[in-house]
Amino acid sequence: MSRADGMNYAPKGKPKPVCDKGEFVFSAIALDHGHIYGMTNGLIEAGGVIKSVYDPDPKKVEAFCKAYPDAKPASCEQEILDDKEVMLVAGAAIPSERCALGLRVMDSGKDYFTDKTPFTTLEQLEAAKAKVKETNKKYMVYFSERLHTESGMFAGQLIKDGAIGKVIQVIGLGPHRLNAASRPEWFFQKDKYGGILCDIGSHQVEQFLFYADVKNAIVTKSHVANYNHPQYPELEDFGEAMLVGDNGATNYFRVDWFTPDGLSTWGDGRTLILGTKGYIELRKYVDIARSDTPDHVYMVNDEGEHYFNVAGKVGYPFFGQLILDCLNRTENAMTQEHAFKAAELCLKTQEVAVKINVDHE
Repeated sequence: MSRADGMNYAPKGKPKPVCDKGEFVFSAIALDHGHIYGMTNGLIEAGGVIKSVYDPDPKKVEAFCKAYPDAKPASCEQEILDDKEVMLVAGAAIPSERCALGLRVMDSGKDYFTDKTPFTTLEQLEAAKAKVKETNKKYMVYFSERLHTESGMFAGQLIKDGAIGKVIQVIGLGPHRLNAASRPEWFFQKDKYGGILCDIGSHQVEQFLFYADVKNAIVTKSHVANYNHPQYPELEDFGEAMLVGDNGATNYFRVDWFTPDGLSTWGDGRTLILGTKGYIELRKYVDIARSDTPDHVYMVNDEGEHYFNVAGKVGYPFFGQLILDCLNRTENAMTQEHAFKAAELCLKTQEVAVKINVDHE
């Protein structure tokens, strides 16, 4: 696992099967983003069996099969879609192509698990909503900055237990390292990646909805900019947004591509959660100048000041819950409504964003 490169960051946890071997079979289609490895790790650790993989690029398939020897290369996408044994397809396509793949997967009678961001347009979102209603299949999303961090999961439990009272604000900071030379061409094309608020901003919106128990929100302000990369005119290297939830909770988030080379990991992702009786800070991937290990949780409440290093102690329960949801047709891992609302709101932050004009000369 590469800690320096966010595109290839794929956490590994301890095996914790929720089903018998062979009871849940899945395949992978579209390996455009390295997050497919994190998605596959999580499903296998929860008891899933990876059966097959397809991507038009044989080198990507070869690398995937090397990492997961049980996966057999499929001759085409349709071979996987026609396979009655496969119950779910995991995909990390180019963002603008994720919805179309999901529609084909659901039409084939399978559940769909996509990398974030799940859509690049509101029209795609509406098409997916209609297809879910038509097929009763799942369109689940890998919001890894909460679902695949032990600190993110632990914070949810603290809030559920009432440790900081009612959540009234969430601040999300999502810096990423650009590593421009290793990025594919589509990464710099806005119609392909959707814009920075749509893309990595989707993590931040999802966390706000979850931690503050928000069902809907309005976007009050958002900005995007290309501050320092004129050679990539369609890249947005900075974005920020403010939202207000239907319960009055507020959200500010900032996302950017300005992680300095001196940081030991790909991004100093942080979340600050303010409640009526305390606050929590998550230092998800590093505790700068103190520890290069992940999953540091700081909390202050009426009982005092608290620190928890939860790396290796919480696990990643989302994946087991997702498998059981697919098997039992329940919604314990994440409701479809929540996944779609997070997608809708990140698209809206992008849609209304004011572009900051920057003189690059």
